[in-house]
Amino acid sequence: MHAEGSDELVTFASFAERPVYEALAEVGKAVGNAIRLRLLDALQQGERTVEDLAEFAGVPLKNTSAQLQILRASQLVVSRRAGTRVIYSVPPAVGALIAHLEAFSQEHVARVRDELSSHFAGHPWVNPVSVAELIALIADGAVTVVDVRSEDEFHRGHIEGAVSIPLPELADRMAELSPHSPVVAYCEGPYCLASPRAAEQLAAAGYTAMNVRGGYTAWKRDRS
Repeated sequence: MHAEGSDELVTFASFAERPVYEALAEVGKAVGNAIRLRLLDALQQGERTVEDLAEFAGVPLKNTSAQLQILRASQLVVSRRAGTRVIYSVPPAVGALIAHLEAFSQEHVARVRDELSSHFAGHPWVNPVSVAELIALIADGAVTVVDVRSEDEFHRGHIEGAVSIPLPELADRMAELSPHSPVVAYCEGPYCLASPRAAEQLAAAGYTAMNVRGGYTAWKRDRS
């Protein structure tokens, strides 16, 4: 009799907790989509309108808007009005959540490791440095930091003291950089290929070149 009562109690307790797990599962569903993860990465770099996000992510406007509503319903993005525009952003804790997801997956999930290896096969990282290492280098005045994103992205937000040289302009503007100072290039986020390509070009020209691991997204996460 006692054993049966115990089993019933366990079953009842498990059932009673179900709404909590269902609520957690909704958050999991919200991040369980490639487009939504891309939008969250973009928003970690700074506030954007739905139009900005659609252009940045290469996703149709209507789809971008729909994905944002799902993210907002799970409180993974917040919004504010500026006149007739709606501006979206992410709370700092969301950046930490995505960073942990990416780090765990890169370390423990074979498919993610394989996809990353394939993604960077043609343009591997060149002397990658972490944000913490970059901060130390900047404090020592030992490097020139180059932002190889577009000018629009640079003006939206950048690492203080960085020089804006979009990747398509790098070959023609390389002479602006001192050959006696190491150059650290950074681009958008953890999977952007622009800074590895920039570092390859710089290294081929005789510069001591490095990449910022995680790009501007990692920098913003560290500052949040």
